[in-house]
Amino acid sequence: MEFVTHHPVLVVSLIKIGIALFVVMTALAYLTWFERKVVARIQSRWGPYWVGPHGLLQPLADGIKFLFKEDIVPPAADKLSYVLAPFLALALALTTLALIPIGPATISILGQPTQLVISHSNVALILLFAISSIGIYAVVLAGWSSNSKYPLMGGLRSSAQMISYEVSLTLSVVGVLLIAGSFDFYDIVGGQSGHWFHFLPKWLIFPQILGFICYLTAAIAETNRVPFDLPEAETELVAGFHTEYSSFKFAMFFMAEYANMITVSCLATLLFLGGWLSPFPETGVWRWQLYLPAACLTIAGIGLIVGGLRGVQLSAKLVFPVLGIVCLGVGYLCTFAAVMPVIQGPFWFIAKVFFLLFFYVWARGTLPRFRYDQLMSFGWKFLLPLSLINLVVTSLVVVLRLR
Repeated sequence: MEFVTHHPVLVVSLIKIGIALFVVMTALAYLTWFERKVVARIQSRWGPYWVGPHGLLQPLADGIKFLFKEDIVPPAADKLSYVLAPFLALALALTTLALIPIGPATISILGQPTQLVISHSNVALILLFAISSIGIYAVVLAGWSSNSKYPLMGGLRSSAQMISYEVSLTLSVVGVLLIAGSFDFYDIVGGQSGHWFHFLPKWLIFPQILGFICYLTAAIAETNRVPFDLPEAETELVAGFHTEYSSFKFAMFFMAEYANMITVSCLATLLFLGGWLSPFPETGVWRWQLYLPAACLTIAGIGLIVGGLRGVQLSAKLVFPVLGIVCLGVGYLCTFAAVMPVIQGPFWFIAKVFFLLFFYVWARGTLPRFRYDQLMSFGWKFLLPLSLINLVVTSLVVVLRLR
């Protein structure tokens, strides 16, 4: 207790980091389950079903399998670089999430007022791009250190792809910075408050729709997702840069990929979709929106109870009603006057991020992969000029408005 008394800021920071790591690692595990379920439904399949109720324990089973699988290191590989690459990929992916705020509210932990972000910085956007851009080295390092031609080709493809789309990704958000006039996420989101014509939110996606399209396209390519997953390209390169990896090091690359998906979705939400701001006005007849978190949890709880009782699996009959009761209890807590204002920001932020993640999964289940020449041509000959056009037009509009 003496340490807590003398170092409250450090203790609060450690608590936030621990909670964030638990939530993020759990989200990464169940994002794989979510993706497999959605793609399965798109393709008229069941997806994970038997390991736990509706396959909910499949991520745990996969994690245990990866932990206890034989860890094979190629004899000719550069041992240090080979082991370092997956750790570097995952560490950088998790570090960027420390800069993402999920709400405006300030809560009290051990008597210390703290914001809903691990590390608040006035230049958070620059730091995020600086950290995420280093992630390319992990992929290149993995391909080179394996000392095999197929991983090396995958690493080279990745470096070419990420350099190509990194330029468009950065230029696509400059228009937002010109309008907001700040690199601080809190200032950028605060500038999107209010409504046009009393109903249309002042989100930057409306004046920056072209920038949003360029950002989303470049972000999909930057995270090596279909239809831009050329660094893996299992049809040509077996599995790309991670061909020679096994056991948990193999899993770490995919954990980093899903963490990067969450990061770019959070960034799109903050820059273009109003962050944690509600799309509805918060006064007058729109006061009912304050009860949306409680209503969603209540509907989810009822659905879980009914689905569990009507299910075929015994585990679903036992687990889903319990989860439903928990959702109903949390929904009831969200109606309290002290909780209701605090939960609004995280609720809208998570809802927008979830929508973007669903788009990621939907794209994987429907779109075919580009050829390598198509990928590079699209990045340099179409996406980059489009980002520059958006930047020039936005600059002209900002200059004319200042006169």
